[in-house]
This record gives sequence, structure tokens and C-alpha cells, in this order.
Amino acid sequence: MLISVSSLTRWFLTATLVAGASLVRAQSNDVSPAQVIDALEGTYGVHPGQRRNHTKGTCALGEFVGSAEMAAYSRSPMFSGSSVPVVARFSLAGGNPTASDAERSPRGMALEFRLPDGSLQHITMLDTPMFFASMPRAFLDRILALKPDPATGRPDPEKLKAFAASHPESRGQGMFLANHNPPVSYANDAYYGIHTFKFVNRDNQTTLVRWRFVPGDGEQRISDAELKSMSGDFLEQALISRTTRGPVRWHMLVSIGEPGDPEDDATILWPANRKEVKAGTLTISSAMAQPGAACEKINFDPLVMTDGIAATNDPILLFRSPSYAYSFAKRLGGL
Repeated sequence: MLISVSSLTRWFLTATLVAGASLVRAQSNDVSPAQVIDALEGTYGVHPGQRRNHTKGTCALGEFVGSAEMAAYSRSPMFSGSSVPVVARFSLAGGNPTASDAERSPRGMALEFRLPDGSLQHITMLDTPMFFASMPRAFLDRILALKPDPATGRPDPEKLKAFAASHPESRGQGMFLANHNPPVSYANDAYYGIHTFKFVNRDNQTTLVRWRFVPGDGEQRISDAELKSMSGDFLEQALISRTTRGPVRWHMLVSIGEPGDPEDDATILWPANRKEVKAGTLTISSAMAQPGAACEKINFDPLVMTDGIAATNDPILLFRSPSYAYSFAKRLGGL
């Protein structure tokens, strides 16, 4: 009996999300990927064939050249010193494909590194140094609190206050967003891995790390006055325009953990004095609208990793993979 590639893909994704969901439910207050995806759809609506979160996005292409200095910490081929092709996606948090770029919400950078041996490395980041949830339950509660009131078309302020009161760990990201206007371009934004990962070297020594990507063009944010008159799609337009004038670069900086640094809670920052090593340079050479572009169909699962990089037991990090798979399966089915 012949089985189509699409059937095999869907079978694999279904098997993956069922197994992954079972594992994560056991560790994450019994919250399932289906509950989270249903909540996102309830809050932002259903947009068939599109991502359920970070729905609005822009594609880009480029390369990454890793620093040989990182070989002391990780044996990943990312850090061979050779050029690695990269497919990137820049995005706005939330499930609204027509959201305004002027919103005070996180921006994302997702990267797929296509390594010489055929393996892939995914990195997903936000432009806030911390996350708002340490457990999947808190993530679900936040999405439910954001559901628009039918009478006003906007989230109920009392529900948002109740969420903040019951989840004090969310205040760090909330304060960061309140004190930082959106960037003038995706190219003028810094992006943070938020989670802790493990680097493993050729001697099987493990080092806890966190990383961020710092823009070569420098960080630049819109003024309060400019914010009132900006186009709802200025971020994509600005990035595409910038790449037509020449390559855009980010430097990958890796912070080296010390004993006692939190490794399983993305809401808590590490001390600012941690040793930092330049791990490489990302160069984006072109950017384009998402429909039909290379990034559109990629499921940027942060647990797709090469040998030499490993996950910690961060409940949010582990929950992302089955949740992304559930959303991806829906997209494949045109749902």
C-alpha cells in the first residue's frame, strides 16, 4: 500500500504531539497543548493555515559564522567558523495576523541554521530579556485573560489585573514592555533566548548558557510622538528597506552560567556580571513578505538542536515543542 508523504508527515506529527503532550502534562500542571492552542484561537480567532501565535511575520535569508572560541564550550557545528545558511522569521507576538506593529507586545526572531551535515539547529527568541510565565499554566491563564470582552472588543482590565496579581512572576516582562517602545525596525532590536540551555564540548563537559543577539545597527526605539502616527506594518517595511541598502548583522553573545544561576525559570534574569563570549555573527542579506517565502512553512521548534546543544528542564521550554507540533499539524491540514 502506498502512503503519501503528507500522510506520513501528519502521522509523525500526531504521534509526536501525543507523546510530547503526555510528557509535558505530567510536568506542567496538567495543561495540554490542545488547551493552549484552543485558548489562542478563542482569544485571537482562527486563521486557517497560519500559526496560532506570532502569526504576523516577515521572512529573511542570511548566514551565520560561528566563533571558534565557542568550541571550548560546545561541539555544535554551528561554531565551526564556516558560513552556515540561515532562514529567519521576524514576528509580532499574539495570534492576530493584522495586529499593529505599534503594539507594546514582544517581537520575535526565529532562526533555522542549515548545517553542512544536513542537521538543523533552531533558535527562537524574544526582544524581552525575560518571559512572563514560568509554567504552562501561567501562559494559558494569560491568554485567557487577554480574550476580548464581546461588549468592548478589548480585554477586560479586571481580568488582566487578576492575572497580574495571581502571577507576580509576569511583572518583569510587563515592566520591560511598559518602559520600552517598539523598535524602529526589526533590524534595530536585540533578541534574547530567554531560556537556559546546555552547551556540551568534545570532552562532554556541560556549561549552562543563555544567549542574546545584539544588532550591529544599534538598538533604536520609536518616540512616543512617532508611535501615534506609525503605519501598522512599519516593521516589515523598515526591514525590507534596510536589507536593500546592505547586509544587516547581529552579534551572538553567550552568557556563561555560574553555580546557583536559575536554569528552569525564564522569568528570572541572571546577574549582569556573568562572563559573556561572542559566539558568532548573523548576517541577514534579504527580507521579504511571508506568503510563499522560505520561512512560511517552517515549524521553528526550539528543541530542534544539534549535538553540542541541549535543553534544560525548563517547563516552558519543554512545553513549546508539543504545542508547536499541534499548531503545525493544524496548519498542514489547512485548519
